[in-house]
Amino acid sequence: MTSNAFSSLPLPAEVLANLAALDYQAMTPVQAGSLPLILAGRDVKAQAKTGSGKTAAFGIGLLQHLDPLAYRTQSLVVCPTRELADQVSKALRLLARPLPNVKILTLCGGKPMGPQLSSLERPPHVVVGTPGRLLKHCEKGSLKLGDVKTLVLDEADRMLDMGFLDDIATLLTFLPAQRQTLLFSATYPQEILAISESVQNDPVEVRVESTHDDSVIRQTLYETADGNRPAALATLLHRFRPDSSVVFCNRRQQCEELTGELKRHGISAMALHGDMEQKDRDRVLVMFANRSMPVLIATDVAARGLDIKDLAAVVNYELPHDPQVYIHRIGRTGRAGSEGLALSLFSAGEMHRVQAIEAQLGQALPTAALPEIAADALPIKPVMTTLCLNAGRKAKLRPGDILGALTASGELNREHIGKIDIFDREAYVAVTREQCGIALALLRDDGVKGRKILARKA
Repeated sequence: MTSNAFSSLPLPAEVLANLAALDYQAMTPVQAGSLPLILAGRDVKAQAKTGSGKTAAFGIGLLQHLDPLAYRTQSLVVCPTRELADQVSKALRLLARPLPNVKILTLCGGKPMGPQLSSLERPPHVVVGTPGRLLKHCEKGSLKLGDVKTLVLDEADRMLDMGFLDDIATLLTFLPAQRQTLLFSATYPQEILAISESVQNDPVEVRVESTHDDSVIRQTLYETADGNRPAALATLLHRFRPDSSVVFCNRRQQCEELTGELKRHGISAMALHGDMEQKDRDRVLVMFANRSMPVLIATDVAARGLDIKDLAAVVNYELPHDPQVYIHRIGRTGRAGSEGLALSLFSAGEMHRVQAIEAQLGQALPTAALPEIAADALPIKPVMTTLCLNAGRKAKLRPGDILGALTASGELNREHIGKIDIFDREAYVAVTREQCGIALALLRDDGVKGRKILARKA
């Protein structure tokens, strides 16, 4: 038995069986470092990058501390964005399968209060949410946190960046002083250490090495003049043609401007930033995850919660001010043993940022000249098209229903259908671009489960 085996932990047999069924083969470093402490009831502050397995680390721990027969809120997970909160809730529901009747509720802004108030009439065991909406429910008295045993502050550095510190401080006044507090952060600015000191009791620090090996992530810098950045970015995307890439900008306005520039260069792209309506953010994330859009242009805050397992490339349109943010960005590629690509543009005036990143990594980064690209380079288009259906979870629609409707006639098979996402009142299904017309006709003529469905391209 190895020290990173889940069976080395004091977990019930049914929990271990569920972890095996979910293909949790061995603990990641952050899980091995933090789970024994969390299970023992200690406060933990952990530094770990995206994709390190931190959600399972705190999820397994907090679920073991629940009393499923006590219908009161016993765990609270605070996240910076709705996307991350949704992702955490999904993971917790899978981890909670061995526990009978555990209720997990997501409370985020951008959603109507009415259904949330109804769901809170019978208190959930676990609440996952964003600071503003959680605080609103606490102030209304609809969310009662007096019995919380475990508080999780997930991606605390992003909550700090987004200005949630005052909301969190107020939220803490609704929680009991005697509790377990788990703080997870990708970076450790001084303010995070101060937050830990104010909200945790004798926490144990767990740090996971966050630098990257060139054998896993191939990093290259390209110098360019500021006015030439859009063309330089298009050149790199045409040269490497990654299946999926996230382009990071430092400002929201850049995202929209750059999307238009790339389209003029024949590159399909969409923007993701904090000024967008929530339904538009959902649609963009769905389309990027299901390969209906090859390039996503995002700010750091907006990209939090983005969970793409096979992200081929990360591009820094501008280098971030904080070297830790650079490490966090590029850590989204090169996972599961596959090689990742990290490309960065910089100007002569940004050499100090390059030097700070190299000092953080402990190595010099290779630089290269921008490649030559033919004027008639082939456009970069998605392999899939997303269809939006006007029914979802509230209509009891399931992924299997949509798959069955599309394949029943034999005109389409499973290989033509990609990822299916179900929301409360909408559903999204990815189909290969060539079969898009057939799929629309099938849904229009035959419907789903015998009911008429309106479907359109997203």
